Amino acid sequence: MNGRYGKVFKTHLFCTPTVVSCDQELNQFILQNEDKLFQCSYPKPIHGILGKSSMIVVVGDTHKRLRNLALTLVTTTKSKPSYLNDIESIAIHILSSWKDKSIVFFCEEARKFTFSVIVKQVLGLSPDEPQTSKILEDFLTFMKGLISFPLYIPGTSYAKAVKARARISFTVKSIMEERRRKHGEDSAKQQQKGDHFLDVLLSLTNLSEDEKVSFVLDSLLGGYETTSLLMSMAVFFLGQSPSALQQLKQEHEDIKAKRNKDEYYLSSEDYKQMEFTQNVINEALRCGNIVKFVHRKALKDVTFQGHLIPAGWKVLPVFSAVHLDSSLHDNALEFHPWRWEVIN
Repeated sequence: MNGRYGKVFKTHLFCTPTVVSCDQELNQFILQNEDKLFQCSYPKPIHGILGKSSMIVVVGDTHKRLRNLALTLVTTTKSKPSYLNDIESIAIHILSSWKDKSIVFFCEEARKFTFSVIVKQVLGLSPDEPQTSKILEDFLTFMKGLISFPLYIPGTSYAKAVKARARISFTVKSIMEERRRKHGEDSAKQQQKGDHFLDVLLSLTNLSEDEKVSFVLDSLLGGYETTSLLMSMAVFFLGQSPSALQQLKQEHEDIKAKRNKDEYYLSSEDYKQMEFTQNVINEALRCGNIVKFVHRKALKDVTFQGHLIPAGWKVLPVFSAVHLDSSLHDNALEFHPWRWEVIN
């Protein structure tokens, strides 16, 4: 495996023999053979917090079913005319709250923004509703325990996270029951209201109640930390690159100048014109390495470029190593959004 300190090496992690890959080709091979040669395999303590029905820990046909459902629900949500308007309204609301603040902790504000967007799109709750505050309080406890030492003793972060998940589940179930009562069991009414994420989820007959609750939690978890961290990293890198910041601002000023004065919200066409903005996002993802690696397990003996990965071994494709590989990217440690103009 190229020796202990090469791009691919063997070691012991999480009490399991492990192959760590910092190689682009092997990482692509692992991801392309999901559920064929490799399978999602997170440490067992993660299961205790996320729950047995979480899309992050389930495998095989159940994972495929939930993943397809996620794609359907995301497509349904994004197709709503109010989708982009809701996001922009929340952004404006957050920005307006900064007026009287001498210091803004952007990462906290980014988390507040992403959480507000998610609960609005998934549960139909506005940021000012009491249930939103309750879910956020429990969710923050849940997030702290997710990365804590897995020791279930009262008072530990892990134990608090498990209890917080139970409270969030109870709150989500209450919201789901309220939505059912509001719309009734009449199929015609359900069809009329079926353009909302939660309505579509409730109408599904191939998911248990626990799976539906877990799916909502997965939606919160999937977008909360990753999106807010990406936003924060983009602001951080732009602060160190005045030329990139200036070009980004100019792109947005140009789009604004072309719009009709009576248009309040940005349209989907406006977003499509943000080409340099997308380059900034791509470069922030590359430099920031929001998701540094994922946990996989070999389902059978796998041979790759003459090397054997034994069945049952854990495999960790490390994305950050590829993103910062100087043999793949010129000046790999430099934030340079313009590199994506060549790639695109």
